[in-house]
Parts: sequence; structure tokens; C-alpha cells
Amino acid sequence: MAMTELRRKVLIVDDEAAIRDSLRLLLKATFDVQTAEDGEQALTLADEMQPDLILLDVMMPKLDGIETLKRLNERSSIIPVVMLTASNTVKTAVQAMKCGAVDFLNKPFDVDELTRIILNTLDKQTPPTPATARSRANLPIIEADFGPMVGKSPSMLELFQKVEQVAQRESTILITGESGTGKELVAKRIHELSLRKSGPFVAINCAAIPESLIESELFGHEKGAFTHAVERRLGHFELANGGTLFLDEIGELSLNVQVKMLRFLQEQEFYRVGKSKPIHVDVRIVAATNKNLEDLIKQKTFRQDLFYRVNVINLAIPPLRDRFEDIPHLVKHFLKKLSSAYGGKEITLSSEAEERLIGYTWPGNVRELENVLESLVALTQHAEIREEDLPRRVRERNADDAGQLVFSPSMGFEEAEKRFETEMILKALKKANFVQTRAAELLGISRRILKYKMDKLRINERGEMVSDGDIKGSTLEN
Repeated sequence: MAMTELRRKVLIVDDEAAIRDSLRLLLKATFDVQTAEDGEQALTLADEMQPDLILLDVMMPKLDGIETLKRLNERSSIIPVVMLTASNTVKTAVQAMKCGAVDFLNKPFDVDELTRIILNTLDKQTPPTPATARSRANLPIIEADFGPMVGKSPSMLELFQKVEQVAQRESTILITGESGTGKELVAKRIHELSLRKSGPFVAINCAAIPESLIESELFGHEKGAFTHAVERRLGHFELANGGTLFLDEIGELSLNVQVKMLRFLQEQEFYRVGKSKPIHVDVRIVAATNKNLEDLIKQKTFRQDLFYRVNVINLAIPPLRDRFEDIPHLVKHFLKKLSSAYGGKEITLSSEAEERLIGYTWPGNVRELENVLESLVALTQHAEIREEDLPRRVRERNADDAGQLVFSPSMGFEEAEKRFETEMILKALKKANFVQTRAAELLGISRRILKYKMDKLRINERGEMVSDGDIKGSTLEN
């Protein structure tokens, strides 16, 4: 029973059976999936199953996607909806967004993009179920390589060093990185190592709060300041007094709120909504974004002066696909962490399963990896997670070939193995700046074995695929 509660529910609505079936196969390993063939059926199922997310086609018989979306809104539904359509028009996208869709994806869709949208949407829009909350609450805090963070790759070791350097300063910090890379963990670590560690750490996701409420959430309000303001409320700035305020997804703030944020950074004061006197607090700002703020400046949706204020120190977190050598360490860490929450299960990973995890792109980054492992631990009946236990998208995808299936049923084992080894070696060489000794360390093999495999796979010292004659004549010593 607990297994079902832990899995989030996705409703797929499309009149094409092939689309419904392919999406179901893609998602069923991670989510509880139900399908509907038209809008009327979707409305009924939405009431019955209360999905955490709906994938909704635009063009359908009986009741099209836009009308279905409108009716969901009329029912005061808070279920996030991602629209799917074959008509690549701006008008359709705008109409869908005006009706409340959280995102829009064109057919034929890219698997990585769809996965990223689903994970990001669920993370931002959907609070965890009570069962999930209990499970997460039971997870122990395990010290890893840098506080709770895991990383032995050069890029992560460099990040850890920078965090230690800047933590005890009072400078405003901007953490950049894709969704799921661990921006909040870095922010918490900065707080823990700072002189403010005895003060509060207050976090707010700017993307998860409606624009009409964000100002009140940040700055608070006085009683009677607006309709339903029945009592005075302290905002996050006041709650973080003496400590650190973490503003996640700062790029989502409206221009109006950005002006007030800029004033605070300049004057260290703000106005509570409905109050005429400024309030002074002692707060350090750590902001984060998964967007390129300089691009937003060009689009005139983010103030340049605010960018200069928050980007005093920039900490960039690499995506998981660029530090694939950390995946085995992360797997070991998460399996240990999950063990106590699932009755002390001691779960290991087969070498074949680990290779598949290393070779996957992880569009949802470390968060996606942890979610996949939790699903596997919850569902597996074995002491070892095998390759066939992995979600289909992980088994069949290659890290450097986004949107394409790696292996087909007609491909022989030897060819599949050769392709996988080639991709891993090429990635390691590129990561190690083509220094073979370092590449061998990243792969966990000796340099002699690496050289042997490079000769066998016809890879030269520059990471290029060459003919037999060329490879024999090249020098692989470096």
C-alpha cells in the first residue's frame, strides 16, 4: 500500500492511442499513470484520481484541450497541466498559457525535454503527499563529501572550495545551475559555514508563489492592507533577520518586486505592505536561478541593476551529465540514506545497472537520480537492483545523444557494449582534457587498460574515431 502512495500520479489525455501508449510506457516505471482519450473522460478521471500532473493534447474530439483546461480551472483545480500539440503555433501556445497551462510541448516531443518539464513542474507545483512527506522526514541526514553533498569530480571539489572561501563573507551570492543540481543544498552549506549559522535559514521559491502574493510573502503585510488581510503578517525578510534568506528562482520575480528587492539590497530596508515606515533587518541574500539572467535582461524581464547587485559572487553548479564520475558515489550515498526509511533494506546495484545510470543524461539532475533510486528501493523485491529494474528511459538512452534511443532490439550485445564503452571513454577523455592518466582515473581503470581499449575501439589521443592504420601509427603516450 505504501508503494502506491509514494508514486505521483500522471494523467495522459490524447485521442491518439499510439501517443497514449508510448507515454504510458515511458512514465510507468516512475509514476502511476492513467490515460484518457478525450476531454470528457479526462475531467471524470481528474475528479476520481486527483492526479499530480496532466499531460493534455490540444486537438481532440468531443472536448478539445483548451476547453478541457478551462473547465478544470472552473472547478478551481490546482492540478498543473502541460499541453501537448502537433500544431507549432505561437497563438496556440499563448492561448494555452492564458488558460492556465504551466508549459507547452510540441509533437514529436523530445524525451529529455518532456522528462525535465514533468520533474520541474512536479517539483514547483505539487506539494508532497502525506506519505511522501513522512518518508522524507524519516530520511537521515548523512554526512557526505561536503556536508550532505556528494562529489569527488574536479568541478565539485572546486565548487566546495569556493563555498568555503565565500561563506564567512557577507557578500550577496548568486547560485546558478539547472533544476535539480542542488542549489538549495549549496545555499544551506553557505549558511552553516557562515558567521550567521546560529541565525535562521529561510528559503522561498519565487516560482511557486503567484505574482499577486509574492510581495506579501517577501515583505509581509499589515492588518487591513488588502482584502483578506485579517491580521499582520511577517514576511520572509523579517523571518530571516540575523540569518540568511535564500531566494530560489529569482528570475521569476516580477519587475515591480525586483524594484523593491533592489531597494533592500541598496539600503538594507523595505516597506511592509500597508506600512508607511521602512523596516530595517540584518539579512544576507543568497539567490539562485536555473535561467540565464543576462538573457532575461535582454528580454527586459529582469533588471540589469538588480543583476549586478545579486551577482556579486557567482557559484555555478555543474549538471550531473558533466560530472558522470560522481554517479557511483551518489548512488551509494542515496541507497544508504534510503535504507532506514524502507525498513533497513540493504540494496546494492549491479554493474550493468550502474553503467546505465552513468550513461543517462539526467535532465532532472541529482534530484531525478534520487527519485529514481527511491522508486527502485520501494518497488524492488531483490537485494540487488538489476538493469531490467531501471526505468525504460534510463535503460535505453545515451548521455550524449539526447532524444534518441541508444539500443534497438535488433542490435547485438557486442555492438551495444562497444558503443557504450566508446561513449564512456570519449566522455572521460574530454572531461580530462585528453590526459589519459586522468581519464583512466575517472573511469576507475588503469591507464594500460584505457590504452588497450582505445586501440581496440580505434580512438586516438585527441578523442577522434580513426581507421586501423591511423590508430596504429599514432602515439598514445601522454
